[in-house]
Amino acid sequence: MQEFAPMNRSFASLRSPRTIALVGKYHSLEIAESLRRLAEYLHERGVSVFIERETAEHIGRKVDLSRWVTCGFNDIGAHADLAIVLGGDGTMLNAARRLARYCVPLVGVNQGRLGFMTDIAREDMLTCMDDLLDGRFVPEARMLLAAEVIRDGREIAENMALNDVVVDKGAIGRMIEFELFIDGEFIYNLRSDGLIVSTPTGSTAYSLSSGGPILHPTLTGIALVPLCPHALTNRPVIVNDQADIELRITHADDPRVHFDGQVTLDLAPGDCVRLRRSEHAIRFLHPPGYSYFAMLRQKLQWSERPKGP
Repeated sequence: MQEFAPMNRSFASLRSPRTIALVGKYHSLEIAESLRRLAEYLHERGVSVFIERETAEHIGRKVDLSRWVTCGFNDIGAHADLAIVLGGDGTMLNAARRLARYCVPLVGVNQGRLGFMTDIAREDMLTCMDDLLDGRFVPEARMLLAAEVIRDGREIAENMALNDVVVDKGAIGRMIEFELFIDGEFIYNLRSDGLIVSTPTGSTAYSLSSGGPILHPTLTGIALVPLCPHALTNRPVIVNDQADIELRITHADDPRVHFDGQVTLDLAPGDCVRLRRSEHAIRFLHPPGYSYFAMLRQKLQWSERPKGP
């Protein structure tokens, strides 16, 4: 299919979206049925519906999607006013990395378990669409990380991450050792299982389970969270979002770098992983009444009373 240049999204297109792309988790009958129902509802409301190509290839075997336009992320980026993601946080992470450069806003319908980034419950999906189509959803910008891997003085890979970039020891049991630099200044030599470099969005993901702080998504800091450090004084640190971060691997048997836990690259001693805030951001659209802290109370069960007699 022909590739198109990305379009600028006006305020009016968010207030009254006319072209909406649907992106779903693969290999799920529930996703297939929800996506079909949503596509039919949007069509009845006069909206042009795109189905992301890989989504259609997988779930099109379960339901008939032949009525809808099927296209790739590049064409979604060029022509869709917004994208609705049906799945869990993993599906949202993939869509965010693919669409961030096009400034396509994302709406999440939670078909997974925790769903920190997918606001709408499956059973509320259609009832929320009127608010979306009438422009009552609230936009919120989220920062991403841009990463590049340098080997022997040249770049061998680059990627973006909405949640985190993790450098770890890989499958081998021995620790990894690397040097940390921030804005060119040597910070420390770390021996550990690895290091999580997390955005505020990713602070409720791997970083949280590793003892990192929760950062409100409107903050612009970057959290550095060591994984099982050899020296217990190596604690999580939050740095300015304008910082240039560099990890230089000095000793490791099987080092790897992971982007949002979905894309993995093998590393070697001497490699450098350089990170900074991406020039791109992702915009989430939240339903009316959305509260980040209410979401945390629900997902983390902060308000649960102890069970007992």
